[in-house]
Amino acid sequence: MGAEEIYNCIKVNEEIFTAGQPTAEQLLSLAGEGFVTVINLATVHPDYSLADEEGLVRSLDITYHHIPVDWDAPQARDYDEFERLMVQLPEGKTLIHCAANYRVTAFYGLYAQRRLGWSAAQADEFRAPIWSGADYPVWEKFIREMRQLDR
Repeated sequence: MGAEEIYNCIKVNEEIFTAGQPTAEQLLSLAGEGFVTVINLATVHPDYSLADEEGLVRSLDITYHHIPVDWDAPQARDYDEFERLMVQLPEGKTLIHCAANYRVTAFYGLYAQRRLGWSAAQADEFRAPIWSGADYPVWEKFIREMRQLDR
């Protein structure tokens, strides 16, 4: 059982994976696969969150960051914290996840536009296999507004 088997997983490159909520067993497999960081953008929710994800990940000597992004009200400050973490990632594999890889593909697409030279079309194509912003007007508006900000 590997990282690529996590719900809605996208292998961006050899070091960055985005995904939905991993199971405890999937998290346990990360250490053996060379993962050094986990970033969780989901809010804590009894229907899909693990009871102690942070404790489990840290017990594997993997760095854990939690930025709980409200699905109904994403904030620029949440993205700013995400970008701050991304630019200082250590060498090694990173799993960035939320409940279903929706928040993550939106945030990573914005990050890749700002920091990796992606076009808006590339960011939209990255997100498209998982979801369409048009299906979620709050997120479509958030992405549009974040793209317009001069940072």
